[in-house]
Amino acid sequence: MKYLHLIWAALFRRKTRTFLTLASILAAFLLFGMLDGIRTAFADLGRNSDGAQRLQTTSRLSMIESLPMSLANRIERLDNVEAVTWANWFGGAYQNPRNQLFTFAVAPNYLDLYPEIEVDPAQRKEWDATRTGVLVGEGLMRRFGWKVGQQIPLQSTIFPNSDGTLNWSFVISGTLRAKDGKNAGFTENMLLLHYKYFEESTPYVNSDVGWYISRVADVRRSDAVAKAIDALSANSPHETKTMSEAAAMASQLKQMADIGLIVGSIMGAVFFTLLLLTGNTMAQAVRERTSELAVLRTIGFTAQSVLGMVLAESVLLVLLGGVLGLGLATVLGQIVNAVAGGMINLPTIGLQSWLLGLGLMVAIGLLVGALPAIRAMRLNIVDALAGR
Repeated sequence: MKYLHLIWAALFRRKTRTFLTLASILAAFLLFGMLDGIRTAFADLGRNSDGAQRLQTTSRLSMIESLPMSLANRIERLDNVEAVTWANWFGGAYQNPRNQLFTFAVAPNYLDLYPEIEVDPAQRKEWDATRTGVLVGEGLMRRFGWKVGQQIPLQSTIFPNSDGTLNWSFVISGTLRAKDGKNAGFTENMLLLHYKYFEESTPYVNSDVGWYISRVADVRRSDAVAKAIDALSANSPHETKTMSEAAAMASQLKQMADIGLIVGSIMGAVFFTLLLLTGNTMAQAVRERTSELAVLRTIGFTAQSVLGMVLAESVLLVLLGGVLGLGLATVLGQIVNAVAGGMINLPTIGLQSWLLGLGLMVAIGLLVGALPAIRAMRLNIVDALAGR
Protein backbone atom coordinates (compact mmCIF):
# COMPACT_ATOMS: atom_id res chain seq x y z
CA MET A 1 0.00 0.00 0.00
CA LYS A 2 2.98 2.37 0.42
CA TYR A 3 3.24 2.65 -3.38
CA LEU A 4 -0.47 3.42 -3.89
CA HIS A 5 0.14 7.11 -4.60
CA LEU A 6 2.63 6.19 -7.34
CA ILE A 7 0.24 3.63 -8.84
CA TRP A 8 -2.63 6.14 -8.74
CA ALA A 9 -0.55 8.86 -10.38
CA ALA A 10 0.59 6.48 -13.14
CA LEU A 11 -2.97 5.30 -13.74
CA PHE A 12 -4.28 8.82 -14.32
CA ARG A 13 -1.23 10.11 -16.18
CA ARG A 14 -3.35 10.25 -19.34
CA LYS A 15 -6.77 11.11 -17.93
CA THR A 16 -8.73 11.00 -21.19
CA ARG A 17 -7.42 7.57 -22.12
CA THR A 18 -7.99 6.24 -18.61
CA PHE A 19 -11.58 7.52 -18.42
CA LEU A 20 -12.44 6.06 -21.83
CA THR A 21 -11.00 2.71 -20.77
CA LEU A 22 -12.91 2.88 -17.48
CA ALA A 23 -16.12 3.58 -19.42
CA SER A 24 -15.53 0.47 -21.55
CA ILE A 25 -14.88 -1.68 -18.48
CA LEU A 26 -17.94 -0.21 -16.74
CA ALA A 27 -20.15 -1.05 -19.74
CA ALA A 28 -18.77 -4.60 -19.90
CA PHE A 29 -19.47 -5.32 -16.22
CA LEU A 30 -22.83 -3.55 -16.34
CA LEU A 31 -23.80 -6.03 -19.05
CA PHE A 32 -22.23 -8.87 -17.05
CA GLY A 33 -24.24 -7.95 -13.96
CA MET A 34 -27.57 -7.84 -15.79
CA LEU A 35 -26.98 -11.05 -17.75
CA ASP A 36 -25.44 -13.07 -14.92
CA GLY A 37 -28.41 -12.25 -12.69
CA ILE A 38 -30.70 -13.68 -15.36
CA ARG A 39 -28.45 -16.74 -15.81
CA THR A 40 -28.40 -17.41 -12.06
CA ALA A 41 -32.15 -17.02 -11.75
CA PHE A 42 -32.78 -19.52 -14.56
CA ALA A 43 -30.22 -21.94 -13.14
CA ASP A 44 -31.89 -21.92 -9.72
CA LEU A 45 -35.47 -22.29 -10.96
CA GLY A 46 -36.96 -25.75 -11.00
CA ARG A 47 -34.37 -27.49 -8.85
CA ASN A 48 -36.90 -28.15 -6.13
CA SER A 49 -40.64 -27.58 -5.77
CA ASP A 50 -40.63 -27.68 -1.98
CA GLY A 51 -41.78 -24.32 -0.61
CA ALA A 52 -44.13 -23.69 -3.56
CA GLN A 53 -47.82 -23.62 -2.67
CA ARG A 54 -48.97 -23.66 -6.30
CA LEU A 55 -47.86 -26.31 -8.77
CA GLN A 56 -48.39 -26.20 -12.52
CA THR A 57 -49.04 -29.37 -14.50
CA THR A 58 -48.48 -29.37 -18.26
CA SER A 59 -47.93 -31.98 -20.95
CA ARG A 60 -44.51 -33.63 -20.76
CA LEU A 61 -44.19 -33.43 -24.55
CA SER A 62 -44.77 -29.72 -25.06
CA MET A 63 -46.40 -26.74 -23.45
CA ILE A 64 -48.79 -26.49 -26.42
CA GLU A 65 -50.15 -30.04 -25.93
CA SER A 66 -53.50 -30.19 -24.10
CA LEU A 67 -54.51 -32.42 -21.18
CA PRO A 68 -57.81 -34.27 -20.55
CA MET A 69 -60.36 -32.65 -18.23
CA SER A 70 -60.78 -35.97 -16.38
CA LEU A 71 -57.37 -35.44 -14.79
CA ALA A 72 -58.72 -32.66 -12.54
CA ASN A 73 -60.72 -34.95 -10.23
CA ARG A 74 -57.85 -37.42 -9.94
CA ILE A 75 -55.41 -34.67 -8.93
CA GLU A 76 -57.85 -33.25 -6.40
CA ARG A 77 -58.13 -36.62 -4.64
CA LEU A 78 -54.38 -36.78 -3.99
CA ASP A 79 -53.08 -36.35 -0.45
CA ASN A 80 -51.94 -32.79 0.39
CA VAL A 81 -53.83 -31.22 -2.55
CA GLU A 82 -56.29 -28.56 -1.36
CA ALA A 83 -57.72 -27.36 -4.67
CA VAL A 84 -57.27 -27.71 -8.42
CA THR A 85 -58.08 -25.31 -11.23
CA TRP A 86 -57.24 -25.12 -14.91
CA ALA A 87 -56.68 -22.66 -17.73
CA ASN A 88 -56.10 -22.46 -21.46
CA TRP A 89 -54.20 -19.96 -23.56
CA PHE A 90 -56.65 -18.01 -25.76
CA GLY A 91 -54.22 -15.99 -27.86
CA GLY A 92 -56.25 -12.78 -27.75
CA ALA A 93 -55.49 -9.62 -29.71
CA TYR A 94 -57.27 -6.26 -29.86
CA GLN A 95 -57.74 -4.38 -33.14
CA ASN A 96 -54.45 -5.66 -34.56
CA PRO A 97 -53.16 -9.28 -34.54
CA ARG A 98 -49.76 -7.97 -33.43
CA ASN A 99 -51.38 -6.25 -30.43
CA GLN A 100 -51.27 -9.37 -28.25
CA LEU A 101 -52.97 -9.52 -24.82
CA PHE A 102 -52.38 -11.97 -21.96
CA THR A 103 -55.75 -13.69 -22.44
CA PHE A 104 -56.67 -16.92 -20.63
CA ALA A 105 -59.79 -19.07 -20.53
CA VAL A 106 -60.07 -20.16 -16.89
CA ALA A 107 -62.12 -22.37 -14.59
CA PRO A 108 -64.74 -20.79 -12.27
CA ASN A 109 -62.48 -21.26 -9.21
CA TYR A 110 -59.31 -19.93 -10.88
CA LEU A 111 -59.17 -16.71 -8.86
CA ASP A 112 -59.72 -18.64 -5.61
CA LEU A 113 -56.18 -20.01 -5.98
CA TYR A 114 -54.74 -16.53 -6.55
CA PRO A 115 -55.44 -14.45 -3.43
CA GLU A 116 -52.89 -11.88 -4.61
CA ILE A 117 -55.36 -10.84 -7.35
CA GLU A 118 -58.21 -8.58 -6.18
CA VAL A 119 -61.64 -8.31 -7.77
CA ASP A 120 -64.56 -6.34 -6.38
CA PRO A 121 -67.05 -8.94 -4.93
CA ALA A 122 -69.98 -7.44 -6.87
CA GLN A 123 -67.98 -7.55 -10.11
CA ARG A 124 -66.88 -11.11 -9.41
CA LYS A 125 -70.53 -12.08 -8.94
CA GLU A 126 -71.45 -10.33 -12.19
CA TRP A 127 -68.66 -12.16 -14.02
CA ASP A 128 -69.79 -15.53 -12.66
CA ALA A 129 -73.30 -14.84 -13.98
CA THR A 130 -72.28 -13.52 -17.42
CA ARG A 131 -71.47 -16.20 -19.98
CA THR A 132 -69.47 -13.88 -22.22
CA GLY A 133 -68.06 -11.83 -19.35
CA VAL A 134 -64.38 -11.07 -18.93
CA LEU A 135 -62.28 -9.66 -16.11
CA VAL A 136 -59.72 -7.14 -17.34
CA GLY A 137 -56.59 -5.83 -15.63
CA GLU A 138 -56.60 -2.16 -14.70
CA GLY A 139 -53.60 -1.56 -16.96
CA LEU A 140 -55.54 -2.71 -20.02
CA MET A 141 -58.57 -0.67 -18.96
CA ARG A 142 -56.46 2.49 -18.85
CA ARG A 143 -54.54 1.63 -22.03
CA PHE A 144 -57.63 1.22 -24.23
CA GLY A 145 -60.05 3.45 -22.32
CA TRP A 146 -62.41 0.58 -21.59
CA LYS A 147 -65.20 0.73 -19.00
CA VAL A 148 -67.02 -1.91 -16.98
CA GLY A 149 -70.12 -3.05 -18.89
CA GLN A 150 -68.60 -2.25 -22.27
CA GLN A 151 -68.71 -4.84 -25.04
CA ILE A 152 -65.31 -5.37 -26.67
CA PRO A 153 -64.27 -7.31 -29.80
CA LEU A 154 -61.21 -9.55 -29.60
CA GLN A 155 -59.43 -11.71 -32.12
CA SER A 156 -57.96 -15.07 -31.23
CA THR A 157 -54.73 -15.81 -33.06
CA ILE A 158 -55.28 -19.53 -32.36
CA PHE A 159 -58.93 -20.53 -31.94
CA PRO A 160 -61.84 -19.78 -34.32
CA ASN A 161 -65.30 -19.56 -32.76
CA SER A 162 -68.42 -21.51 -33.70
CA ASP A 163 -69.01 -19.51 -36.92
CA GLY A 164 -65.50 -20.29 -38.16
CA THR A 165 -64.04 -16.81 -37.76
CA LEU A 166 -61.37 -15.59 -35.35
CA ASN A 167 -63.57 -12.74 -34.11
CA TRP A 168 -64.95 -12.96 -30.58
CA SER A 169 -67.07 -10.57 -28.52
CA PHE A 170 -66.99 -10.16 -24.75
CA VAL A 171 -68.53 -7.96 -22.05
CA ILE A 172 -66.30 -6.43 -19.37
CA SER A 173 -67.71 -7.59 -16.03
CA GLY A 174 -65.00 -6.20 -13.76
CA THR A 175 -61.37 -5.28 -13.25
CA LEU A 176 -58.35 -7.13 -11.90
CA ARG A 177 -55.79 -5.49 -9.64
CA ALA A 178 -52.74 -6.77 -7.82
CA LYS A 179 -52.94 -6.86 -4.05
CA ASP A 180 -49.93 -5.12 -2.44
CA GLY A 181 -48.47 -4.56 -5.92
CA LYS A 182 -47.29 -8.18 -6.25
CA ASN A 183 -46.76 -9.02 -9.96
CA ALA A 184 -48.74 -5.88 -10.75
CA GLY A 185 -47.39 -5.56 -14.27
CA PHE A 186 -48.63 -8.99 -15.31
CA THR A 187 -51.91 -8.94 -13.37
CA GLU A 188 -52.98 -5.51 -14.57
CA ASN A 189 -52.38 -6.46 -18.21
CA MET A 190 -54.26 -9.75 -18.07
CA LEU A 191 -57.72 -10.69 -19.37
CA LEU A 192 -59.71 -13.68 -18.07
CA LEU A 193 -62.71 -15.29 -19.78
CA HIS A 194 -64.85 -18.31 -18.89
CA TYR A 195 -63.40 -21.65 -19.92
CA LYS A 196 -66.89 -23.14 -20.29
CA TYR A 197 -67.92 -20.50 -22.82
CA PHE A 198 -64.60 -20.89 -24.61
CA GLU A 199 -64.97 -24.68 -24.80
CA GLU A 200 -68.56 -24.49 -26.09
CA SER A 201 -67.73 -21.84 -28.69
CA THR A 202 -64.78 -23.40 -30.48
CA PRO A 203 -64.63 -26.80 -32.19
CA TYR A 204 -60.94 -27.18 -31.38
CA VAL A 205 -61.32 -27.75 -27.64
CA ASN A 206 -62.99 -31.00 -26.62
CA SER A 207 -62.91 -31.20 -22.82
CA ASP A 208 -59.17 -30.53 -22.90
CA VAL A 209 -57.26 -27.90 -20.96
CA GLY A 210 -53.89 -26.22 -21.40
CA TRP A 211 -52.59 -26.72 -17.86
CA TYR A 212 -53.64 -27.40 -14.28
CA ILE A 213 -52.81 -25.41 -11.16
CA SER A 214 -52.82 -27.27 -7.83
CA ARG A 215 -52.64 -25.72 -4.37
CA VAL A 216 -50.95 -27.83 -1.72
CA ALA A 217 -51.62 -27.75 2.02
CA ASP A 218 -48.06 -28.48 3.19
CA VAL A 219 -45.48 -26.67 1.06
CA ARG A 220 -42.72 -28.85 2.54
CA ARG A 221 -44.15 -31.79 0.61
CA SER A 222 -44.68 -30.04 -2.72
CA ASP A 223 -42.11 -32.22 -4.47
CA ALA A 224 -43.95 -35.36 -3.36
CA VAL A 225 -47.23 -33.96 -4.69
CA ALA A 226 -45.61 -33.11 -8.03
CA LYS A 227 -44.34 -36.67 -8.40
CA ALA A 228 -47.75 -38.10 -7.42
CA ILE A 229 -49.51 -35.97 -10.04
CA ASP A 230 -47.13 -37.10 -12.77
CA ALA A 231 -47.58 -40.73 -11.69
CA LEU A 232 -51.32 -40.48 -12.47
CA SER A 233 -50.68 -40.31 -16.21
CA ALA A 234 -47.43 -42.26 -16.45
CA ASN A 235 -47.22 -44.49 -19.56
CA SER A 236 -50.35 -42.87 -21.01
CA PRO A 237 -50.81 -40.74 -24.15
CA HIS A 238 -51.01 -37.68 -21.87
CA GLU A 239 -47.96 -37.88 -19.62
CA THR A 240 -47.49 -34.77 -17.51
CA LYS A 241 -44.72 -32.68 -16.01
CA THR A 242 -45.46 -30.89 -12.72
CA MET A 243 -43.35 -28.19 -11.10
CA SER A 244 -43.70 -24.89 -9.30
CA GLU A 245 -45.16 -22.00 -11.31
CA ALA A 246 -41.84 -20.14 -11.41
CA ALA A 247 -40.01 -23.24 -12.59
CA ALA A 248 -42.69 -23.93 -15.20
CA MET A 249 -42.28 -20.47 -16.69
CA ALA A 250 -38.51 -20.90 -16.81
CA SER A 251 -38.93 -24.31 -18.45
CA GLN A 252 -41.19 -22.86 -21.13
CA LEU A 253 -38.64 -20.16 -21.91
CA LYS A 254 -35.85 -22.74 -22.06
CA GLN A 255 -37.81 -24.59 -24.74
CA MET A 256 -37.48 -21.47 -26.89
CA ALA A 257 -33.84 -20.62 -26.10
CA ASP A 258 -30.81 -21.89 -24.19
CA ILE A 259 -30.37 -18.96 -21.81
CA GLY A 260 -27.04 -20.18 -20.45
CA LEU A 261 -25.53 -20.57 -23.93
CA ILE A 262 -26.78 -17.17 -25.06
CA VAL A 263 -25.48 -15.40 -21.95
CA GLY A 264 -22.15 -17.23 -22.12
CA SER A 265 -21.66 -16.38 -25.79
CA ILE A 266 -22.42 -12.70 -25.29
CA MET A 267 -20.17 -12.38 -22.25
CA GLY A 268 -17.36 -14.29 -23.96
CA ALA A 269 -17.40 -11.83 -26.85
CA VAL A 270 -17.59 -8.84 -24.50
CA PHE A 271 -14.70 -9.93 -22.28
CA PHE A 272 -12.52 -10.92 -25.25
CA THR A 273 -12.94 -7.41 -26.62
CA LEU A 274 -12.28 -6.00 -23.15
CA LEU A 275 -9.02 -7.97 -22.90
CA LEU A 276 -7.77 -6.52 -26.18
CA LEU A 277 -8.78 -2.97 -25.26
CA THR A 278 -7.39 -2.99 -21.71
CA GLY A 279 -4.25 -4.84 -22.78
CA ASN A 280 -3.53 -2.22 -25.42
CA THR A 281 -4.09 0.56 -22.85
CA MET A 282 -1.66 -0.97 -20.36
CA ALA A 283 0.99 -1.72 -22.99
CA GLN A 284 0.85 1.85 -24.25
CA ALA A 285 0.91 3.31 -20.73
CA VAL A 286 4.03 1.32 -19.75
CA ARG A 287 5.77 2.08 -23.05
CA GLU A 288 5.27 5.82 -22.51
CA ARG A 289 6.84 5.59 -19.04
CA THR A 290 9.96 3.62 -19.96
CA SER A 291 12.35 6.37 -18.82
CA GLU A 292 10.38 6.93 -15.62
CA LEU A 293 10.53 3.25 -14.75
CA ALA A 294 14.30 3.35 -15.39
CA VAL A 295 14.60 6.23 -12.92
CA LEU A 296 12.72 4.18 -10.32
CA ARG A 297 15.16 1.32 -10.84
CA THR A 298 18.10 3.78 -10.56
CA ILE A 299 16.98 5.19 -7.19
CA GLY A 300 16.64 1.72 -5.65
CA PHE A 301 13.34 0.12 -6.68
CA THR A 302 13.79 -3.60 -7.29
CA ALA A 303 12.65 -5.38 -10.43
CA GLN A 304 10.01 -7.17 -8.37
CA SER A 305 8.68 -3.84 -7.04
CA VAL A 306 8.30 -2.51 -10.58
CA LEU A 307 6.56 -5.74 -11.61
CA GLY A 308 4.15 -5.46 -8.69
CA MET A 309 3.37 -1.78 -9.35
CA VAL A 310 2.49 -2.37 -13.01
CA LEU A 311 0.32 -5.38 -12.13
CA ALA A 312 -1.37 -3.40 -9.35
CA GLU A 313 -2.06 -0.55 -11.79
CA SER A 314 -3.68 -2.95 -14.24
CA VAL A 315 -5.82 -4.66 -11.57
CA LEU A 316 -6.84 -1.31 -10.07
CA LEU A 317 -7.96 -0.06 -13.49
CA VAL A 318 -10.22 -3.08 -14.06
CA LEU A 319 -11.49 -3.05 -10.45
CA LEU A 320 -12.51 0.61 -10.63
CA GLY A 321 -14.49 0.14 -13.83
CA GLY A 322 -15.85 -3.28 -12.86
CA VAL A 323 -17.14 -2.32 -9.41
CA LEU A 324 -18.81 0.79 -10.85
CA GLY A 325 -20.40 -1.35 -13.57
CA LEU A 326 -21.73 -3.99 -11.16
CA GLY A 327 -22.93 -1.32 -8.76
CA LEU A 328 -24.77 0.46 -11.57
CA ALA A 329 -26.31 -2.85 -12.68
CA THR A 330 -27.60 -3.43 -9.13
CA VAL A 331 -29.20 0.02 -8.96
CA LEU A 332 -30.60 -0.10 -12.50
CA GLY A 333 -32.22 -3.48 -11.85
CA GLN A 334 -34.13 -2.08 -8.89
CA ILE A 335 -35.15 1.04 -10.82
CA VAL A 336 -36.40 -0.98 -13.82
CA ASN A 337 -38.41 -3.28 -11.53
CA ALA A 338 -39.99 -0.30 -9.77
CA VAL A 339 -40.82 1.60 -12.96
CA ALA A 340 -42.17 -1.49 -14.75
CA GLY A 341 -44.53 -2.22 -11.88
CA GLY A 342 -43.81 -5.95 -12.05
CA MET A 343 -44.17 -6.29 -15.82
CA ILE A 344 -40.41 -6.68 -15.99
CA ASN A 345 -38.70 -8.38 -13.05
CA LEU A 346 -34.93 -8.30 -13.34
CA PRO A 347 -33.20 -10.66 -10.90
CA THR A 348 -31.29 -9.20 -7.99
CA ILE A 349 -27.52 -9.26 -8.43
CA GLY A 350 -26.59 -11.42 -5.49
CA LEU A 351 -23.42 -12.34 -3.65
CA GLN A 352 -22.62 -15.12 -6.12
CA SER A 353 -22.62 -12.71 -9.05
CA TRP A 354 -20.51 -10.17 -7.12
CA LEU A 355 -17.91 -12.77 -6.16
CA LEU A 356 -17.74 -14.06 -9.73
CA GLY A 357 -17.47 -10.50 -11.02
CA LEU A 358 -14.68 -9.57 -8.60
CA GLY A 359 -12.80 -12.73 -9.52
CA LEU A 360 -13.08 -11.85 -13.21
CA MET A 361 -11.86 -8.31 -12.54
CA VAL A 362 -8.73 -9.52 -10.77
CA ALA A 363 -8.09 -12.22 -13.39
CA ILE A 364 -8.49 -9.80 -16.29
CA GLY A 365 -6.31 -7.21 -14.55
CA LEU A 366 -3.51 -9.71 -13.99
CA LEU A 367 -3.80 -11.12 -17.50
CA VAL A 368 -3.64 -7.79 -19.35
CA GLY A 369 -0.94 -6.45 -17.04
CA ALA A 370 1.32 -9.50 -17.13
CA LEU A 371 3.19 -8.80 -20.37
CA PRO A 372 3.76 -5.06 -19.75
CA ALA A 373 4.83 -5.83 -16.16
CA ILE A 374 7.36 -8.47 -17.25
CA ARG A 375 8.80 -6.08 -19.80
CA ALA A 376 9.08 -3.37 -17.14
CA MET A 377 10.79 -5.80 -14.77
CA ARG A 378 13.37 -6.81 -17.41
CA LEU A 379 14.05 -3.22 -18.38
CA ASN A 380 17.69 -2.36 -19.14
CA ILE A 381 18.35 0.82 -17.19
CA VAL A 382 21.01 2.26 -19.51
CA ASP A 383 19.01 1.67 -22.70
CA ALA A 384 15.81 3.00 -21.10
CA LEU A 385 17.49 6.23 -19.90
CA ALA A 386 19.03 6.68 -23.35
CA GLY A 387 15.61 6.32 -24.94
CA ARG A 388 16.52 3.13 -26.79
